[in-house]
Amino acid sequence: MSASTVSRTPAPRPARPTGRRPAWLRGRRPAGRPDARPAVRVRRQLPTSPWLFAAPGLLVTAAFVLYPFLSTVVNAFTDRRTLVPGRFVGLANFRELLHDDMFWIGLRNSVLYIAGVVPALVILPLLLALLVQKNIPGIAFFRSAFYTPVVASIVVVGLIWVWLLDERGLVNSLLETIGLGRVGFLSDQWLLLISAMTVTVWKGLGYYMIVYLAALANVPRELHEAAAVDGAGAVRRFLTVTVPAVRSTMVLVAALSSVAAFKVFSEVYLMAGPSGGPAGEDTTLVMLVQRTGTGLSGRVGYASAISLVVFVVTVVLMLLVLRADRKEDA
Repeated sequence: MSASTVSRTPAPRPARPTGRRPAWLRGRRPAGRPDARPAVRVRRQLPTSPWLFAAPGLLVTAAFVLYPFLSTVVNAFTDRRTLVPGRFVGLANFRELLHDDMFWIGLRNSVLYIAGVVPALVILPLLLALLVQKNIPGIAFFRSAFYTPVVASIVVVGLIWVWLLDERGLVNSLLETIGLGRVGFLSDQWLLLISAMTVTVWKGLGYYMIVYLAALANVPRELHEAAAVDGAGAVRRFLTVTVPAVRSTMVLVAALSSVAAFKVFSEVYLMAGPSGGPAGEDTTLVMLVQRTGTGLSGRVGYASAISLVVFVVTVVLMLLVLRADRKEDA
C-alpha cells in the first residue's frame, strides 16, 4: 500500500474552554487563582437583637404607663397623702366610696355623659361621612372645616364655647335680641352638662368622620346599584346596605367614644370650673380624682381608689360592647 493511499486521521482539536469548571472543582478555588465572586459573610443574629430595637419603646411604656398603673393599684389600698407615706388599710378606701355623696354624683354624671355623647358620636359622623364622601366641587374645603376642631386644642375650644354660652356671650345676646331672654347655659346644673356634651360631640365629629370614610371606601358600589335596581330609596339603601357594611366600625366608634366619655375631664372642667358647677353637681369621676388627689393635703390613696374604679368600669364597658358585637354576629 502506497503512502498516498493511506488515510490520515486528523488529530483531535483541543476542546475550547467553556468557562465552567468541572463538577469536582465547583465550590473549590484553584490554587493561585482568585475567586471572581467576593465571599459573603453571614453573621449570626443574636437572640437579643429584636429586644434591643424594642427597648426604647418598652422603657417609655414601663416608665409612663406600667409603673403609674401599678403604683395606683398599690396606693388604692393605703392611706397615703401627698407628703405622707401611707400604710396599708385594706378596703377602707372602697368602703368610704360607698358613703361618699360626691362619688355617686360623679358616677351619675359620667354615666349620663356616656348616654348623651355615644349615640351622637356613632350616628352623626356616619351621616357626615356620607355627605363629604361625594366628589363635588369644593368638598375638600368642607372636609377640612369639619376636621379642624379635632386638631384644635381642647383648652382653646373650651374657652371659645364659654365665651359663646356665657351670660353675656354671643348666644345669649342673640336670644335677648329676638325676645327669648337669657339662658343660664353655664349656671344651670343640667344645661351645663348638656353644653359640655355638645362641645365633646362637636370636637369629635371630624375624627370619627375620617374613621367612617375609611370604612365607606370598602363598601362595594355594586351593592348600592343592586339595591337601587330593586327600587330601594336612599333611606332604605342606608339601612340595608351602608349600616350592615360599616357595623364593625360603628362598634369600634362606640367603644372608643364610651371610654372617652366616661373619662371626660377638660370640657366639664373648663365650662364648670374647678368646683364642678353649682354646688359641685356637675363633677365627673375624673374631676373628683383631680380634686381629691392634688394639693399639699391631697388624699392620694383615696384618689387612687377612685381611679381604680374608673379603670374597672372602663374595662367592663369595653367588654359589654364587644360582647354585644359578638351576639350580633352570631
